[in-house]
Amino acid sequence: MTNPGIEQMVSQLRAVAGEAAHSAAPTAVEGAPDFGALLRSAVDEVHSAQQEAKQLTEQFELGQDNASLQDVVVSLQKASLSFQTMVQVRNKLVSAYQEIMNMPV
Repeated sequence: MTNPGIEQMVSQLRAVAGEAAHSAAPTAVEGAPDFGALLRSAVDEVHSAQQEAKQLTEQFELGQDNASLQDVVVSLQKASLSFQTMVQVRNKLVSAYQEIMNMPV
């Protein structure tokens, strides 16, 4: 039920999260959460929500008893909302990055 554009964006965000995790700043504060790990965790949560919605949708289409229409609709809405939230966070991160790069040195 997910489209290829969503899957492509999720894979791109995972790649960015992986790069962020590998290029940790040497001035990182001890005990502070790793930004790359937080980003990867958020992307994984969105992906799992989409996979759950897809699985419930397929179960409903096959007529299995454990998937009701209400469960399918709720899971699709959760997946959609989590994806939209992730896109907005990504947009804010890109905006902040561009703002930092435009600062005079």
